[in-house]
Amino acid sequence: MEKTHAESFRDLIVYQKAKAVSRIIFELSKKFPKEETYSLIDQIRRSSRSIGAQIAEAWLPDRRVQ
Repeated sequence: MEKTHAESFRDLIVYQKAKAVSRIIFELSKKFPKEETYSLIDQIRRSSRSIGAQIAEAWLPDRRVQ
């Protein structure tokens, strides 16, 4: 199996797994008690989405160096 370079952050296995985990967390959090909708559920969902966002952000070229 030949290894190739990733063309985008979307090609990274870690990003793909982060997105999959985020979807699983979203589905699981639907089963939480309704009184947690605006506290625990919101926090868990935002933190799970943050993982993929941070991977994508790290992929971008460093804009400070010019």
